Amino acid sequence: MNSPLPDAAPGFDRPIAVLKHCHDRIRKQLATLEKLIAHLPVAGADEQAQQAATAIIKYFDQGAPLHHADEEENLIPMLRAVAQDDDAATLQALAPVILEQHHAMDAAWLQLREQLSAIAAGASATLSTSIAQQFIRDYTAHMVREESTMAPMALRLFSPAQMQQLGDAMQARRNANPKADVQPDTKATAPVNTGDAVAALRKDYGQASLDDADVLDDPIDQFTRWFDEALRAEVNEPNAMSVATVDANGKPSSRIVLIKQFDQRGFTWFTNYDSRKGVELAQNPHAAILFFWSELEREVRIEGRVERVDATDSDTYFHSRPLKSRLAALASQQSAPIENRAALEQHYNAVADQFGDAPPRPANWGGYRLVPEYIEFWQGRRSRFHDRIVYMRQEDGSWTRQRLQP
Repeated sequence: MNSPLPDAAPGFDRPIAVLKHCHDRIRKQLATLEKLIAHLPVAGADEQAQQAATAIIKYFDQGAPLHHADEEENLIPMLRAVAQDDDAATLQALAPVILEQHHAMDAAWLQLREQLSAIAAGASATLSTSIAQQFIRDYTAHMVREESTMAPMALRLFSPAQMQQLGDAMQARRNANPKADVQPDTKATAPVNTGDAVAALRKDYGQASLDDADVLDDPIDQFTRWFDEALRAEVNEPNAMSVATVDANGKPSSRIVLIKQFDQRGFTWFTNYDSRKGVELAQNPHAAILFFWSELEREVRIEGRVERVDATDSDTYFHSRPLKSRLAALASQQSAPIENRAALEQHYNAVADQFGDAPPRPANWGGYRLVPEYIEFWQGRRSRFHDRIVYMRQEDGSWTRQRLQP
């Protein structure tokens, strides 16, 4: 039942060999899992079983996710960037299968992990044979598929520079996750400082393109189309945007807020007028907002002049908020210093006691609307050769459109 010591791994100058080494480590853990299936009915959750369960958990919690990320974030995008003809067709059919299998195996692992954790703690000797054996079969077939297709393709297509790019990204990922039990031998490779390693972190975009003939004449209509697509794609917080402001001395600051309304008039959010962004907007009413939808490899940059919305609109939105959010708006002097969290909680409790279920909108809280003068749509493309199409408002209120170089 004892797991063998890990074999010495190849260096990151041989990234495909490192990926194969990861597969070998996975196979050893799957073999341990097979032994555990046979061991438990005989000996129960004894010391050997606990050690085996602990080793399996450690690898599939720490090492396997890194290996999946190597493929999803580096190997597959890099192959897509260089594959042509039959290779491209093979990859187009294979990559979605690989990604779906990763998701399926991750879901199966969550079921297994709960049982293995109880075994590792000596609290249970129960392990679902059917789930464990299916996990072993699926993982084994998955690795065979990758070793017979993606690995040989990478060895044929990647240049030495691309191999180095892949190896650097894999090493940077492991430097950022030092506890992962999948560290290749780096004696032949100079140590990488985490601060320096970020240079090797890169993702090659390639989901879509943005053609001049495809965009709408009106940028608000184009934004609406993209926002609807972000909603359908279930992008994480598609309404989150960065708002950048500049103070009277020309010093910029930015923060994330949530857009609450947009139309031909502009883009609206709500906040405390006495906050840092509110003070800076009073000093300089020009601002920039940015949406980044990583799942779609898109961003939208919007610049313009900011104005306050009508008090009636601020009242309407304020009273649509959950009660606790309304009380928090009254309790917090946003951006002002406070001694500690306890003092903040005391302010909130005092406001709740005073106003109960009917807190009024504070006079210093309301909406801002950015009236756009510049709207840029950015679509990620391969090799950083991105698509950028920008709309600029003219004096008569119309929009001109042009393509920018990446």
